[in-house]
Amino acid sequence: MTSPTAFEGTFGFARKDVALGNWRERPFNSWSFQNVSELVPSARIAAREGNLEAAAVDMGGLLGETVAINGTGETVAGFLQRSSTDAISVMKGGRFIGDWFAPTMKSDARHIVFSISKSLTAILAGALEGEGKLDPNAPVTDYVPEAAGSVYGNARVRHVLDMTVSLDFEEAYLDPESAFARYRRATLWNPGGGSESLAEFIVSLGQLGEPHGQTFRYRSPNSDLLGIIVERAAGQRYAQLMSEKLWRPLGAKGDGFVTVDRQGTARAAGGVSVAVRDLARVGEMMRQGGTADGDRIVPQAWVDDTVNGGDAAAWQRGTMTNLFAQGRYRNKWYQSANKSGAYCGIGIHGQWIYVDPKAEVVIAKMSSQRLPVDDPLDLDNVAFFEALCERV
Repeated sequence: MTSPTAFEGTFGFARKDVALGNWRERPFNSWSFQNVSELVPSARIAAREGNLEAAAVDMGGLLGETVAINGTGETVAGFLQRSSTDAISVMKGGRFIGDWFAPTMKSDARHIVFSISKSLTAILAGALEGEGKLDPNAPVTDYVPEAAGSVYGNARVRHVLDMTVSLDFEEAYLDPESAFARYRRATLWNPGGGSESLAEFIVSLGQLGEPHGQTFRYRSPNSDLLGIIVERAAGQRYAQLMSEKLWRPLGAKGDGFVTVDRQGTARAAGGVSVAVRDLARVGEMMRQGGTADGDRIVPQAWVDDTVNGGDAAAWQRGTMTNLFAQGRYRNKWYQSANKSGAYCGIGIHGQWIYVDPKAEVVIAKMSSQRLPVDDPLDLDNVAFFEALCERV
């Protein structure tokens, strides 16, 4: 009997066991979520050279403290374990006050953030809007003419930004026979991809009977289309644009990555991988009104609109009121409508960037939850963040 390798000793399985058909499943996602570029073609989002990360800050006694999570007391450490947390970083007043990493994750690892990628892509749109290169009220076809004849042929960029496109598509994460499975093949995330590009898939989609702008419908192809829109508006590839407009001026310490399809189109809706502290820095930039280290990344007016604007009626007609009963969705960020005024970006399998402006706290949390969508655990995560913001 052979001895287990160091890899097997850490993760409990061999590297050869991880494949395109299972990389989002437990237990394999405890490794694959930090190494997506080994499985899916990826482009580099360059940070500034020589911009080294400081040492992690031990969360110390906070891990043993009990917090109330929807009426039940639970230690911080217990909740991190229960929610399959890989990493968490907490900022208070602009500085890091606590970091924690699971035994399976190193502090400089790049972890996929799934749909927080949407929030990052919207920041690029905000930066281009500030430069006069992108008009959120313009027709989609001004930037992507080949979308004529699809659901997007009579949609505006604003509909794409706010997920109010009347798109005939369901986020059926676990159905291998759905249009969503075809979508993932086009992104090269599932076996059997390569015959259809992401852009070709997007412009094949049809419209529901309802006009655009009425109902919040969470549909990821909208955000991949936004990635194409910002590329066309800027005349640059997505990874280069992300580096120049966000990652370098943000002061990110490590490179990021984004998965790409067979034509090099970025998976702007969910394919970005970054280090946990750099994700927290994005939240702090938003909390600071669009600036980082004195550099303006997006206009203050864009941030104000993102955290205060949005259509409450469209949200109420949607299907996510269980998460935020009076919430809104604007520029691919969620508004909680809680007393703290908190807002956030959320990704499947437990990815969060949570900003509490009242407490001056930013929390970035990366996880490898078993289920892509777990509504009860999402509610527990929000309660945990609220309790943590009050405690620190």
